[in-house]
Formats: sequence, structure tokens, C-alpha cells
Amino acid sequence: MFNVLAKRQLSEAVFEITVEAPEIARKVQAGQFLIIRATEDGERVPFTFSDWSAEEGWIKFIFMKVGKTSHLISHLERNDVIADVAGPLGNPTEIEDKSRIAVIGGGVGCAVAYPVARALCDAGAEVTVIMGARKGELLILKEEFEALPLKDFIIMTDDGSAGEKGLVTAPLGELCKNGELDNAFAVGPAIMMKFCAATTGEYGVPTAVSLNPIMVDGTGMCGACRVTVFGETKFGCVDGPDFDAAGVNWNELMTRQRLYQEEERVADAEYAGSCSCHI
Repeated sequence: MFNVLAKRQLSEAVFEITVEAPEIARKVQAGQFLIIRATEDGERVPFTFSDWSAEEGWIKFIFMKVGKTSHLISHLERNDVIADVAGPLGNPTEIEDKSRIAVIGGGVGCAVAYPVARALCDAGAEVTVIMGARKGELLILKEEFEALPLKDFIIMTDDGSAGEKGLVTAPLGELCKNGELDNAFAVGPAIMMKFCAATTGEYGVPTAVSLNPIMVDGTGMCGACRVTVFGETKFGCVDGPDFDAAGVNWNELMTRQRLYQEEERVADAEYAGSCSCHI
């Protein structure tokens, strides 16, 4: 059992959970993920580390309330417990040899982008962060990004309620066009990453993406998280989650992400009808 130390609501549907997990906190690196099982009979769900402290023995993850399990986790409070927390899993994001890099985070993907940007800054890279969301109130970790020694921090929203109105690909394309980037890293909705890859691809800027395929065991055994990269089958859990954006079969990834939408909707509706709002 893992103790919940704190919960923070970042927007209407996005939450941050802090869990006491000293063994995991000592080993985690930017870009890796964890799998939790909220209850002993619950499903296994992957989340990415958004922060951690090896000294204080805690980890944080951020999630959007979209289905039964995420609804259940959103009801956790301090001193509640999570049945299982496994990690760190996956490969850390490559940090070395990055000089001028754009880190693009869309929506909840900013939870992944933040520790990656922080690690790049710590390594001495010149980092520009581009944060995107549908509207200003959905932006998360803005203060945390602002505290980093970034070269630039650009906010884009679909409705213009914060930052500039438009898509993250607009400033990304300008940076590429002006020859200001050596690399890019993008994480967020698959469609956003697809068009970030298309944008940087026009200028030959190497781009890594952190993929979020459906995942079950997180060890490469079940095959649920398979993705096609440069025509080869890869597994998000053990080969990723980061991949070369130029080789990802985006249409296949997005189709697989929608495979269980109806089952998820039914399970969420059933949970909402029986929810006691607390584990």
C-alpha cells in the first residue's frame, strides 16, 4: 500500500497526486512512467512522473479525469492509500547532446514536458517551451515552467484566452524557419504530436515524441502498447515511451487509442451511478 500525501486540482478535470514512494523516487528520471492499481481488484493504469524528490521520498503524477479509474483516483485524499505503484518504467528521455531545443507540451502532456524541460535546463541546454491548450484555464504547471531558466516560454490557446491564439505549430515553425533549433521534443495529444513532427520535418529538425498508447502490464509481455515506427513494431513500455517522431505511424496509433472508448464510457457511467466519492 502507498500513502497519498497530497492532492491538487489543477483544472476542472486535471488532478495532481503526491504519493509516498521512497524506493521509486530514488531511481526515477525525466520521461519515465509508473503504473498504479488504485485498489486490489482495479485495473493497471500508466501515468508519467511529473515530479519527485529522492530526498523526501515522494513522487507526483498528473492525470485527466476521463474514465472510471481516473474518476476513482480523483476522489483520493491525503492519508488514503493506493494498492500498487510500480516504477520507474520505460526509458528516460535522452538529455545529453541537446543544445538548442524546443519542448512542446499540449494539455496534460505538460506534466511530462515539465521534468524533461527541467532536466534539459540542468544539463545546460538552451530551452524554449511552447505550451498549448484549448483555453487558458486548462493550462497546467505554468508557474513551474516560469521558474525554469528558459530561453523563451510561449503559450498558445485555441481561443486566445491566454498567450497567443493559435496552435503550437505556429511558433514551432517560426523557430525552425529561423534556424533557432537543433532538436525538438513534443508530448500531448497524438494529433498535436503528428503535426509537430510534420512541422519540424520540413526543416530537418530531429524530433522526439513521448507516446501514450494503450498499455496494460508495462513490461513488454502483453503487447497492448505496440506502435509502428519506421515500419517496425515497437512497444511503448520497453522501447519507449520516446520515439523518433519522423517514423511513427500516427494514424495507426490514433486508431488503437480509440479501441476501447465505448467500454470506457460504459464503465465510467456505471461507476458514476454507484460512486460513493471515496475509496
